[in-house]
Amino acid sequence: MEEPFITRRQLFGKTMAAAAGVAAAGTAAWAARLASTHRPPRTFSDLIPADNPHVREAAFWKTACHGVQCELCPFGCFLPEGSRGICKVRMNSAGRLVTMVYGHPVSVHLDPIEKKPVFHLLPGSLIYSLAAAGCNLRCSFCQNWEISQAHPEEASGKTMVPRELRILAVSGGRAQAQVLADETATLAPEEVVKAALATRCRSIAYTYSEPAVFYEYVRDIAALAKKAGLRNVMVTAGYINPKPLAELAPLFDVVKVDLKGFDEGFYRRMVGGELRFVLRTLSELRRHKVLTEVVNLVVPTLNDDPAQLKALAAWVRANLGPDTPLFFSRFQPQYKVQNIPPTPVATLTLARDLAMREGLRYVYVGNAPGHPGEHTYCPKCRQVMVRRQGYLVLENRISASGRCPNDGTRIPGIWG
Repeated sequence: MEEPFITRRQLFGKTMAAAAGVAAAGTAAWAARLASTHRPPRTFSDLIPADNPHVREAAFWKTACHGVQCELCPFGCFLPEGSRGICKVRMNSAGRLVTMVYGHPVSVHLDPIEKKPVFHLLPGSLIYSLAAAGCNLRCSFCQNWEISQAHPEEASGKTMVPRELRILAVSGGRAQAQVLADETATLAPEEVVKAALATRCRSIAYTYSEPAVFYEYVRDIAALAKKAGLRNVMVTAGYINPKPLAELAPLFDVVKVDLKGFDEGFYRRMVGGELRFVLRTLSELRRHKVLTEVVNLVVPTLNDDPAQLKALAAWVRANLGPDTPLFFSRFQPQYKVQNIPPTPVATLTLARDLAMREGLRYVYVGNAPGHPGEHTYCPKCRQVMVRRQGYLVLENRISASGRCPNDGTRIPGIWG
């Protein structure tokens, strides 16, 4: 039988089909060879070892689009897979938000509580102070920028941790002591509380960097510390949302807030945030009845305008009350601000005077040892109640119940 006639178009089609079949077979063979010699593509979650003790699921987030939305602070970072928040320590890993610094302090010290500075909680006592890496602000004058602006990976080594304080001798009212410490990369919340008690501290401070960004670690330590009879102090820039703050508030005896200035432009340029959110935090702390102390670092030419200082004090008086402790602290050249000299003491004195004229009763000068603004005075009899020299408490006349021995005036704080 005669073969059917094949047109040129049909012949071309059959040729192309045959070629495509050969190509497909070749592609399949190439893919098989590639799969046998190379691992499949990994997600960013594969880069975090499953047994990393510092990685825990974070609080305050939700799924959004093809990522997660962090709800811890006002930035509300949207994070696709593998990306981190502005704080550098909270990350989208396999579709969930994780903290990368749980149980991983980068700085742990025994401090006098006056160093925080906190003046209305147990003057002269030791406070167990710790920090993890990270911060959600970008202060150009940060004094702890090596840890606050660091990624967790940059602080992945071991940290010296005070474990015990031994009293060797007591003479003339002063004690000679030895601090026993060791190095560790992981410090669980229960170990922090145990070490704080063994080093004769009466409180724990979450400080140096920004405790809001290692929220879960702070929360778990503070809960255990409270049960153990220790006081809790958070030293913060106040950049946190109301709901997370509300959950922390019952655990804290004092929150010390760094109010960097009183101008939105200054906050955006020099701090990397917005003033209104810090003021919101301060108002929320008052609503939760948490003892709050406010510190303003006075930086020459940047936030030292007398009108601004007066407005800051007026806001504190009107919104937090006249008994709110307010510090004006001396700036020293730091980090990206090396071309500005230290704050003149006269500027700090003026700031204190302005605040007291606005009706604030407890206004302090910080980082200027020997200044009369270091002391706590009774607002009624004007006598010195707590006399300080730098971090040293020379005299404390306030009773354990918090009253002036002269006239019985109640001094706000925790004194015994």
